[in-house]
Amino acid sequence: MIAAIAIPVAGVTADQIADTWGDSRGDGTRSHQAIDIPAPGGTLVIAAAPGQVEKLFNSAAGGTTLYVRSPDRAWTYYYAHLAGYAPGIREGSSVTRGTVLGYVGDTGNAGAGNTHLHFGVSRMAPGDRWHAGTPVNPYPLLAGSALRR
Repeated sequence: MIAAIAIPVAGVTADQIADTWGDSRGDGTRSHQAIDIPAPGGTLVIAAAPGQVEKLFNSAAGGTTLYVRSPDRAWTYYYAHLAGYAPGIREGSSVTRGTVLGYVGDTGNAGAGNTHLHFGVSRMAPGDRWHAGTPVNPYPLLAGSALRR
């Protein structure tokens, strides 16, 4: 089971988050499999849950991204459009809930000035690599619900 997780943007409260899961993206060619949390550029992005930084990655869509795998390897937390990584964050770093991972930005396809954190959660099967897994809506987790494995 995955328990409720921390809101991964410093200073943002639950009532400031909208459920953008499933919203249309790419002119209707795909659905949003994460939620977007708007915040000023440079706002601290924190670990929503404990784990290990599995991958630092730069992509056209997500820009500067970071993946954290849970200690039981059953979940991955995805942080995208970062302005940069926090000092000392590297692949293999252990993090606790609340560890500063990076900073809100607008990299990738976010659009200049559209600063936000794209936050995703995926259920992982044994052997799944950092980019695999089955996406689940993180909104209920941030609202205090739990998902069963």
